[in-house]
Amino acid sequence: MKTVDLIYHEAGGGHCASVTALRDMIVSQGRPWQVRMVNLQELLDPIDLGRKLTGRRIQDIYALILNNGMTLGATALLRVLQTLIRIYHRPALRLVEKHWRESQPDIVVSLVPHFNRVLCESVRNAQPGVPFVNILTDIADFPPRFWIERQDQYLICGSQRAVEQARALGHSPERIFSASGMIIHPRFYEPLRVERRAERQKLSLDPERLTGLVMFGGQGSPVIGQIADRLDGSGLDLQLILICGRNENQAANLRGRKFRMPVRVEAYTRETPYFMYLSDFFIGKPGPGSLREALAMGLPVIVERNAWTLPQERYNTEWIKENEVGVVVRNFREIVAAVKQLFAPDQFQRFRANAKKVKNRAVFEIPEILAKILESSQAS
Repeated sequence: MKTVDLIYHEAGGGHCASVTALRDMIVSQGRPWQVRMVNLQELLDPIDLGRKLTGRRIQDIYALILNNGMTLGATALLRVLQTLIRIYHRPALRLVEKHWRESQPDIVVSLVPHFNRVLCESVRNAQPGVPFVNILTDIADFPPRFWIERQDQYLICGSQRAVEQARALGHSPERIFSASGMIIHPRFYEPLRVERRAERQKLSLDPERLTGLVMFGGQGSPVIGQIADRLDGSGLDLQLILICGRNENQAANLRGRKFRMPVRVEAYTRETPYFMYLSDFFIGKPGPGSLREALAMGLPVIVERNAWTLPQERYNTEWIKENEVGVVVRNFREIVAAVKQLFAPDQFQRFRANAKKVKNRAVFEIPEILAKILESSQAS
């Protein structure tokens, strides 16, 4: 039995969600592999500079930034983080090499950015011949050195843009694999055998009204309440499902408020496919995971792009416009106009049809790609 190590990081919910979805798919396919989820933060805890300076892990600092919407200047912050990773490269290399020597994987698969140089070098030094695979969980790279490094590795890319970026950095075509999109959990492909009107009524929602789902990842966002207030005062014949993630305080606050329109408030939930099934459109940040989840459920999207947008997510807004699957606004203060634009005559059906055209089967495709890489490494 081959051992497959999947590397993830808990800074932001997307990486953890992707690795969990991939693990669950590998298990469901019955592949003869032992799958281990490896938390990179735990391997690097002894040299976590964030903990030394502030008492908080780097992943906790990142979650705090997202939770409070403090993303202005994120590009500069990322460059500082990359500089620190370069400075601490050698001690990090020693820690991760020690782990591979002890754990003896047959293949190492990274689903995290920033650290792929140290991960690739550590595998090469500690376990020569073991393949290192980097799965991009963003639609495209945010160069330099965010996802794709100049090194001997395999790359799995979820867009043609990412494939072109890998080729531009000199990676050979036989080391670049193309998937049809981003990893999302298999639950988003399972039919929901419930009746939408009846389920809306169970949640105290109007069975007939247009329904928007507002969601900003696992950490939530203060802007959820602002969006709800603006749409509530707009006079539009709408209702909202607000998913606040792990921000329990925000969920409690919103539940205690009086809205004129029907509103359902949820904190962290694993039932996102269910709530998307009950919705007609999606409002949120342009993260690759939530975008692909919404599109898998046939929902047109409304997202924001401005100086506060995380740099690695900015290309996603271009992708939305190119594929005509939703509306991009400069600021969510424009949310009422954006909803009116989305539901202008003939617009909504066009956006919805385009959303349904997006065929993303990455979570089913990637285990087969990994099997080919394992087979190739055995043969060589």
